[in-house]
Amino acid sequence: MRALILAAGRGDRMRPITEQYPKPLLEVGGKPLIIWHLENLRRAGIQEVVINTSHLAGQIHAALGDGRQFGMHIQFSDEQPAPLETLGGILRALPMLGDQAFMLINGDVWTDFPFFELRRLKVEQAHLLLVSNPEHHPAGDFSLNGAQLRYPQAEQQTLTYAGIGVFHPNFFIGQTDNGQPLPLAPLLFAKANLGLVTAQKMHHQWTDVGTPARLKALDTALGGSRW
Repeated sequence: MRALILAAGRGDRMRPITEQYPKPLLEVGGKPLIIWHLENLRRAGIQEVVINTSHLAGQIHAALGDGRQFGMHIQFSDEQPAPLETLGGILRALPMLGDQAFMLINGDVWTDFPFFELRRLKVEQAHLLLVSNPEHHPAGDFSLNGAQLRYPQAEQQTLTYAGIGVFHPNFFIGQTDNGQPLPLAPLLFAKANLGLVTAQKMHHQWTDVGTPARLKALDTALGGSRW
């Protein structure tokens, strides 16, 4: 299995920090967010990783290189002059990900969920990790009916997409990389309502590192003092 880490965003809510640093390189607990992911992937036996980049891409390239220092091989899928959003970025990177299911990870979340649990899954379309709705996203994204992902009425959306999942290239059949920014959510909602997406609620630690306050809180919780 290969992995795609999404690291192209501008991090607008994290300004002014992200005017100097790309969000995946922000440190928590003494190391950049993206390094936590790479170490988790390495423990899961993932050796082939694709990282999409755009905003301050050169810093990410310089920090990670070809991946040898992490015991893996890293390729970059560059999006210039501007990020292509989640679906657009995936479509651009698909030729680098092969014809089997791959792990998809947002570069601006942190978790101690063991990625090896996802590697064991047999996924023919998509499988998502969900968390209880955080304070900053009380409306949620989805609900679960057993292992089936559902997108029901708002009052039933009791879970939030963690930004981590497994996707098969089959999920993207009919979608075209036209060089335009494309969000993933509409495709997820549509396929969830067709019963094509499975999911699970995870009970490990998880943080969407979307603001300076959440960055500082996570850093402190992990024993850091960077922010």
